[in-house]
Amino acid sequence: MHSDGTVSITVNGEHKRVAAGLNLLQLAVELGLSPEKLAVERNLEVVPRSTLGEVIVEDGDDLEIVHFVGGGDHPVAGGGGDHARPVDEDIWTVAGKTFRSRLIVGTGKYKDFEQNAAAVAASGAEIVTVAVRRVNVSDPKAPMLTDYIDPKKITYLPNTAGCFDAESAIRTLRLAREAGGWELVKLEVLGEARTLYPDMVETLRATEILAKEGFLPMVYCVDDPIAAKRLEDVGAVAIMPLGAPIGSGLGIQNQVTIRLIVEGAKVPVLVDAGVGSASDAAVAMELGCDGVLMNTAIAEAKDPVMMAAAMKAAVEAGRLSYRAGRMGKRRYADPSSPLAGLI
Repeated sequence: MHSDGTVSITVNGEHKRVAAGLNLLQLAVELGLSPEKLAVERNLEVVPRSTLGEVIVEDGDDLEIVHFVGGGDHPVAGGGGDHARPVDEDIWTVAGKTFRSRLIVGTGKYKDFEQNAAAVAASGAEIVTVAVRRVNVSDPKAPMLTDYIDPKKITYLPNTAGCFDAESAIRTLRLAREAGGWELVKLEVLGEARTLYPDMVETLRATEILAKEGFLPMVYCVDDPIAAKRLEDVGAVAIMPLGAPIGSGLGIQNQVTIRLIVEGAKVPVLVDAGVGSASDAAVAMELGCDGVLMNTAIAEAKDPVMMAAAMKAAVEAGRLSYRAGRMGKRRYADPSSPLAGLI
């Protein structure tokens, strides 16, 4: 102890003279620190926080005082803007209709209507695709999808699955409009049965005719930004590029072209076909897509209802990730924790 009643100590590498007789708790307060947020090491030994008020600072002590900081040195974004909006306000619009859920699910391949309805509920989907098929005239009392999924609560999106030319697709949707008044429809015109790839010549022709007749076609197409732009020009209200062949579960095979379609489109873009797992759905959303459409990934899962819940979470997580804005990619490591104040 010095003649002036002080002691010399080292705190985090800095030499200080403080009043003799202070305990570590008092020292922390004198330094303007909050003791409840600190950890103290005295002469290479950690002092339990509960005993800070009992340990007296002595001449020559070497102290390290640390606290927890965020794993990085960038300020947290604040203020207004899209990132500040609550998740439940992140809506999207297609042809003037607004939805909260960005997951659209199909209604095929389930073992029964009960399972289908349970999966739709678990997915949180507000839109389901429905195939237009002949009525079973031999058994008119057979169960129907509308008995299990209420079209007054869930938007039905009639599609043209199984159509291989523009004429059959147009005919199918005309019947759908007559049957239920639907104008918002999903158009797909397939090229051949093995790959189920879209025939873009027929797809473009059907889109133009349907748009002129007052339909609002959401169009399944190849992952080609030029084809997507042409579809938009002739009246498509949403572009739905495939991620991989229908029912393949291969995931998004070409993220670059999907991203280019998103960047160039003035209408919603939804990945349609190829999703197999929740991570595939999240990737689609992280690319900036407005939504994802899937059927087989849920219907053929070992537990379709659980998979539907997983897909709901994945779409929401991917969308949040996109809105948050991912960090830039680097070639080399960059420390997460700041090096200043390192012990």
